[in-house]
Amino acid sequence: MKLTTFRTACIQNTATRNIATNIVWVRERINEARAEGADFIALPETVGLIEPDNARIADSSYSEVEDAALGAFRNAAQTLEVTILVGSQLIKTADERIVNRSFLLDTQGEIVARYDKLHLFDIELSGGEFYRESDVIEAGDKAVLATTPWGKLGMSVCYDLRFPALYRALAQNGAQFFTIPAAFTQTTGKAHWHTLVQARAIENACYVIAPNQCGHHVDKRNSWGHSLIVDPWGEILADGGDEPGIIYADIDLSRVDEARERIPALKHDREFTVEQF
Repeated sequence: MKLTTFRTACIQNTATRNIATNIVWVRERINEARAEGADFIALPETVGLIEPDNARIADSSYSEVEDAALGAFRNAAQTLEVTILVGSQLIKTADERIVNRSFLLDTQGEIVARYDKLHLFDIELSGGEFYRESDVIEAGDKAVLATTPWGKLGMSVCYDLRFPALYRALAQNGAQFFTIPAAFTQTTGKAHWHTLVQARAIENACYVIAPNQCGHHVDKRNSWGHSLIVDPWGEILADGGDEPGIIYADIDLSRVDEARERIPALKHDREFTVEQF
C-alpha cells in the first residue's frame, strides 16, 4: 500500500558569501530535522550562497560535481536516509552557462529530479532596489513533475510563484504538492508572499512547502523569511517567522483528493480564446 502521509520540515537560513559556514549551519539543521522525525526536508533557494553582486556570481558558481553544498546535502540524504529538496544552487553547466537549479534527492543521496528556474527575477522596486537575474542566469524551459515515495511533486523556485499557469499545468498533470523554495526579498515578501503561497494552494487544492531565506545576507540584500507550509484548503500549517530555524508539519495527501472533491475546479478548466474590441 502506497504511503500518503509524511512529516515535512522547512529549513530557513540566512546565507552569506561564506559557503563553508552556510553549509555547516544548514547541515546541522538537517540533522536536527531528521531527529525530529522529518521524512522530507526542504531547503530554500540558493541555500549555499547569497551573492547580490552579479559580477561575482560566475566565480562563485560550480558544476554539480564541484558544488560543495550539493555534495554535502547529498551526503546528508544518504547518511540520514531522508528525502531532501535542495531548494536551489547556482550551477555552472558544461557549456559555462549558469542556471538556478533545484534538486530532489532520494534517501540514497541520488539526484532523482532537477528543475531549472523558469521565470527570472528582473525587477526594479522603489528606492533604487533592483534585481537583474537574467544578466547572469539562463532560464529553464521545462516544468518538472517528480515522483516521491508519497505522491507527485511539482517543482518551482521563488519568482515562479507569480505565474499561476505553471502550477495549474503541474496540478493538471498530477501534482499533489508543490515546493516553492525562495529567497523572497523583504519588500516583495511583506507585500505578497503569504497571499501568493496560499493562492497557489487553494486554486489547485495542493499542499505547498515553501522554505524561504530570511534576514540580512550581505550588502543591501535582505530576505523576508516566513517559510510556509500550507494545506490544500489554504490553511497555514506552519510559519517560520523572521529568524533562522525549522518549521514542521504532517502532510496527508489524501486531503488533496478531499479538497478537489469539495471544489472540483481542476475538472472545470476550459479552453477559451480572447477577443479584443
